[in-house]
Amino acid sequence: MESGEQKDLSKAEWKVMRIVWELQKAMAREVYTIAGEQYSWAPATVKTILRRLTDKGYVSATPVGNGFVYRPIRSAGAMLKSAADTLLTNAIEGTTGPLLVHMVEQTPLSEDDLDSLQKLIDAKKQSLQRRSNKSKLKGPQGRPRP
Repeated sequence: MESGEQKDLSKAEWKVMRIVWELQKAMAREVYTIAGEQYSWAPATVKTILRRLTDKGYVSATPVGNGFVYRPIRSAGAMLKSAADTLLTNAIEGTTGPLLVHMVEQTPLSEDDLDSLQKLIDAKKQSLQRRSNKSKLKGPQGRPRP
């Protein structure tokens, strides 16, 4: 299933995906146990969520004995990037900057993460300055000044 075709996840589905990602390969019973401990969910609830995740194409289910082994089809990073892309696509013009600031403020970041962000910010600033300088060289109708 193409990423553009996949349906959004509910909060409960994200919680179960987190468990599957952490385990990478999990018997259904393991997922029920962890979800029961963390969220007080009944096994039937977790079974329903796992079936939905399988139907949506986010996890694979391989029959083993009387149960299933679940594996994530997409990495956590890929799915989070896709969710972020959807969020940014749906953002109202002028709100993406404050949204990104909020995300950085709310996220624990390593020194490497901060270095990567700084390099990206520096490159974005240079690109903005180059565009600004090019527009100053053009006249009112967008033609180069003599």
